[in-house]
Amino acid sequence: MGSFMVTGAAGFIGARVCELLIDGGHRVLGVDNLNEAYDRRLKEWRLARLKASEAFEFGLVDIHDREALQAVCGGRTYDGVINLAARAGVRPSVADPWSYTETNVGGALNVFDLCRELHIPKLVQASTSSVYGGRTPRPFHEDADVTRPLSPYAATKAAAELLAHSYHSLHGLDVTILRFFTVFGPAGRPDMSVFRFVQWIAEGRPLVLYGDGRQERDYTYIDDIARGTIAALQPVGFEVINLGGDEPVSVREMIAQLEELIGKPADIARQPDAPGDVRATWANIDKARSLLDWEPKVSRQDGLAECVAWYQAEKAWAASIDTTD
Repeated sequence: MGSFMVTGAAGFIGARVCELLIDGGHRVLGVDNLNEAYDRRLKEWRLARLKASEAFEFGLVDIHDREALQAVCGGRTYDGVINLAARAGVRPSVADPWSYTETNVGGALNVFDLCRELHIPKLVQASTSSVYGGRTPRPFHEDADVTRPLSPYAATKAAAELLAHSYHSLHGLDVTILRFFTVFGPAGRPDMSVFRFVQWIAEGRPLVLYGDGRQERDYTYIDDIARGTIAALQPVGFEVINLGGDEPVSVREMIAQLEELIGKPADIARQPDAPGDVRATWANIDKARSLLDWEPKVSRQDGLAECVAWYQAEKAWAASIDTTD
């Protein structure tokens, strides 16, 4: 079996990717800086599950620290690197673009150069549907123009894509760029809508809704994203591939589904449109189907039910997680 490095291993997507790699018989070096971007209890909850496996090794490392990143590898090489470490989220990037640039560009560069230095043959680089901006016709195709980002988050992730291509061109690094579309699932990020809405509805708190609620998102369940990420470890040369649910839905409709699952109405508190947010997303996933033999398997309804069940099981501490901006 293989040996892989996963950055952002305590993150929402990273932890699930590590779990599936371990389940597949692989060894994993997970690195994460456990920063304070959101409540560390979520990261520690995910990390504790990973540390229960002897096939998992953890390094407390910030990918922006090049020497620390090199040291944690100890000169060992790997079959591939999955770079999931990032500063994520549109609204926080507007307030603090500097930390986004440090991690999403400078940190990513350190990961790419580590692949060159250690002769690691494969890189999977996480990107985002946010790179498509506000003018791309739907469904979004991978060859669309992504030079008009609406937020620092989108701009830094697009910049990392360009850097990755330069390492492919100069050093022969095999690269798959994955553009994720609105990932949701149990133990998700508390700055994302599904986690917030579940908590706010369940606890009878005001549900902060930016805009009119007609915005559409292509929600994609975490297990589907993790499967696609691992499938992307195969050699492709250089490819950019969407991973999305292929079933966009309005925020209003998603709230209605959660109200039914939780059995309580939402107390909606309307706010103006959030700066930097795109109006609608929708992934064309033809490339994922043809190159990765991948398509989503978990329905939005089933995925939301899993989110609600997880929250109810972990409510003793999950209710106190900060979900404010």
